[in-house]
Amino acid sequence: MTLPDLILEPMVRNALMEDLGSYGDITTRTVIPAGTTYKARLNARADAVVSGMQIARIAFHLVDPSLKVRTVIGDGQRCQKGDVLMEIEGDAAAILSGERVALNFAGRLTGIATMTAGYVAAAEGYATRITCTRKTTPGLRIVEKQAVLHGGGFNHRYSLSDAILIKDNHIAAAGGIRQVLEATKAQASHMMVVEIEVDRLDQLAEVLEVGGASVVLLDNMDNDMLREAVAMVAKDGDRIKTEASGNVTLERIASIAATGVDYISSGALTHSAGTVDLGLDF
Repeated sequence: MTLPDLILEPMVRNALMEDLGSYGDITTRTVIPAGTTYKARLNARADAVVSGMQIARIAFHLVDPSLKVRTVIGDGQRCQKGDVLMEIEGDAAAILSGERVALNFAGRLTGIATMTAGYVAAAEGYATRITCTRKTTPGLRIVEKQAVLHGGGFNHRYSLSDAILIKDNHIAAAGGIRQVLEATKAQASHMMVVEIEVDRLDQLAEVLEVGGASVVLLDNMDNDMLREAVAMVAKDGDRIKTEASGNVTLERIASIAATGVDYISSGALTHSAGTVDLGLDF
């Protein structure tokens, strides 16, 4: 998935402004003679699934549009330790000034893509899709969710306005499952997906009785309960999608997928992914 540069540029520009400060790269300006040119390589220092190359290219071009940037291994592709991901050629000062922002984004996003790929691999052989959540770094959601796609996963809501997702606190505040579902049936657009969270089978039974939901989020259920929930939904006839969430670890992915749920969502993909070590070498 590639987004238009126009969407990503403000985010990258803000990061560059933060890094350059009010006076620019004073070290580079002091020690690098004006007009010095060089060719640098962005290298992987670990096996990974790549993400953030588009961001890195934008970072270098915002510092100096004349830099020649060539992506060798693109977003969504696998790399091995030692592989060259990108080559940057031109003004040495410009390359050095954009280096840290490019690496910060690329390392973080590659970490998310790599972790996602591990979860997806663990669910191989099942129809279950791995999805992220809204547990993202403030201001970076769009690129972190893009990294999930690069890792072979799928996206949940981008924002609160994308779909109706009724959580336990909504149910408590509104007075119960019947009340929230009746409210959505009365007010929601026919274009709006409705998902509701349950953590007990009696709650699921009520959801199926009242109707109005397209997806049911099965929260913090063990595998036996998940299997029973999937069976209840299948028996209901009016098929709705099932999503398992809560206490999702890499070790549990295969066993959760085996219960027959349609989706497994995990906030860990974006809030707990490590940063992959990438380096820029002259």
